[in-house]
Amino acid sequence: MRHLITACTAVLIGAVSYGQMEVSVSTGYAIGSATMKLGERVSLSETENAYGSYGEGANVQIRGTYYFDDSFGVDLGVGYLQGTDQDISVVNLPDTEVDAVARARAFGASASLVYKFTNSLYGRFGALIKLGGKTEAVVYQKSVFSEAEAQAFGVPEGSYSETNYKEDYHGKFPLGFVGAMGYKFNLNSNFSLFVEAEYYGISLKRKDSEIAEFNTDVVLPDGTVAVSGLYTLDNLPEGYVRKTNYVDELSNTNTDTSKELSQKVPYSSFGLNFGITYKFQRSQKNN
Repeated sequence: MRHLITACTAVLIGAVSYGQMEVSVSTGYAIGSATMKLGERVSLSETENAYGSYGEGANVQIRGTYYFDDSFGVDLGVGYLQGTDQDISVVNLPDTEVDAVARARAFGASASLVYKFTNSLYGRFGALIKLGGKTEAVVYQKSVFSEAEAQAFGVPEGSYSETNYKEDYHGKFPLGFVGAMGYKFNLNSNFSLFVEAEYYGISLKRKDSEIAEFNTDVVLPDGTVAVSGLYTLDNLPEGYVRKTNYVDELSNTNTDTSKELSQKVPYSSFGLNFGITYKFQRSQKNN
């Protein structure tokens, strides 16, 4: 056992002494892959499914890569995703308008193995996790009052309620896959530019959600606000709860509106990244 430990230590020291450290900064844009139904678009004539992935959007990444030899290394990275708006509910009817979108605001991390096929061409693959963030839903609703509702509020026919609210969705700890192929353009002995195609394969299981902002106004036909703040976070209308927990099982007799069945939402994407790499020089004794 002592000889085995000594041999492994010698190999590790040799790899570290030979090793090369790099730091990269990049930005890019990704489109959704493995998209799923996220919502619907409804009009008088038809109802259309809305498909997408919350992984679509712009990202920024910082990665550190350590090469044990001329070809093989390990890579650790952290990044931020500014997701694009995904349609959740779009309704255009004479008495009802809804425009509800959701977008990711997420921090993630990855751990990958890296292999250089040539001095310029490389590939990496590994595990992807979400460190934090949320899926943010932004909702606008307009509902024209019926004659009875208008009389109850003491407003003319054609008046309507206008609701704006935001709801933040949080997920359970996910584990996904990341893979990329890239090409470097050396500028000098320290700096290089690179471009890479990257794939994320990951989905997120919802844990809970919380309404962060809520406001309902009563508006006259000419656009004048007759009643401001009819409903707020402290006075939610019937059918809304401040916080919702998502569970895997729910009794058929359940009456607790703060519990709903959980679901998985997609974050998978294909992206193109551009960045710059700084390569630390080895000490002279190791050259």
